[in-house]
Amino acid sequence: MKLSGNTILITGGSTGIGLAFAERFIAAGNRVIVCGRREEVLQSAEDKLPGLITRVCDLNLESERVALYDWVTESYPEVNVLVNNAGTQQRFNVLKADARDNWSYYNQEINTNLDAPFQLSLLFAPFFAEKEAAAIINVTSGLAFTPFAIAPIYSATKAALHSFTVSLRHQLSGTSVEVIEVAPPAVNTDLGGAGLHVHGEPLEAFADGIFKGLEEGKAEIGYGTSVDRLRMSRDQVDEYTAKMYEASRGMVE
Repeated sequence: MKLSGNTILITGGSTGIGLAFAERFIAAGNRVIVCGRREEVLQSAEDKLPGLITRVCDLNLESERVALYDWVTESYPEVNVLVNNAGTQQRFNVLKADARDNWSYYNQEINTNLDAPFQLSLLFAPFFAEKEAAAIINVTSGLAFTPFAIAPIYSATKAALHSFTVSLRHQLSGTSVEVIEVAPPAVNTDLGGAGLHVHGEPLEAFADGIFKGLEEGKAEIGYGTSVDRLRMSRDQVDEYTAKMYEASRGMVE
């Protein structure tokens, strides 16, 4: 993927990983558009990064995903990179989950982590295929490969997004569209709530590491502990998953 001269849309780009990516893309000579749900947070991102373009959008809603696509392609027809970064993580004990009266709470994680990147990828792929150079970057997780048992829906959605990304890469292999997967480990952001990832990788170091992978032309980019998890055997996956659960089960009991 060429790292300058692009027009890039980043979902969930007002904070955390998305904003760190936006900062680096702008510094590399790209126009960057980010979307998010909270106008005041988007304004703070604009204040931090002069030149950043923002759009309020609730990706849980199909109508707003379509509206986002229409607005971006009409207002910035040169757009050629989509970064599906928006995500949410919920930790819970399945024995205490209220799936009868409160399914919407759990379903919004599926909407954000799966429906949004699936639909946006399908919307933008034909548009990008007409470009001389384009890319779709899907942000999955190391948990796509070694599930975190106390975040079962999150882990499952990221595993599904990984599988989708592989299929997308094959289907678009005859076009100008590169398909790239970024699989973060735990990173020190507010994913899932403040204070849950304070022991994760430093955000700035992680973002720098991912950009090094982009510069090297990698199709799958991990960082820290997620590098090895991308290629673990099934026995290693089972062992790693059990170890993570034993270390964390008290968080949801």
